Amino acid sequence: MRIKVSAGMAVAALLLAGCSTSNELSAGGQSVRFVEEKPASNCQLLGSATGEQSNWLSGQHGDEGGSMRGAANALRNNAAAMGGNVIYGVSSPSQNLLSSFAPTASKMTGQVYKCPN
Repeated sequence: MRIKVSAGMAVAALLLAGCSTSNELSAGGQSVRFVEEKPASNCQLLGSATGEQSNWLSGQHGDEGGSMRGAANALRNNAAAMGGNVIYGVSSPSQNLLSSFAPTASKMTGQVYKCPN
């Protein structure tokens, strides 16, 4: 009986640890930057990307800055994976009715460009 309880607790701890970690910047993601002005014509538009950070454990009263930072890190990582180094036109969908009752994920989207250094 003890073994079953211990195994169940270990599995639960691993699941919670996996849900609570924030998105860390990859080596490529560190070189991606956000810009407010549309990139120059010598930059190539690669497409759009999304970054998301789960708020399930922190709920709506959690560290919103941390969850948005996690979403931004995921967006930068995804842009780097596409070969981009600039993100323009970032938006974050506003909260909806569901987020008043249940924690929802923080999400950011943007256009990914590859610009010459």
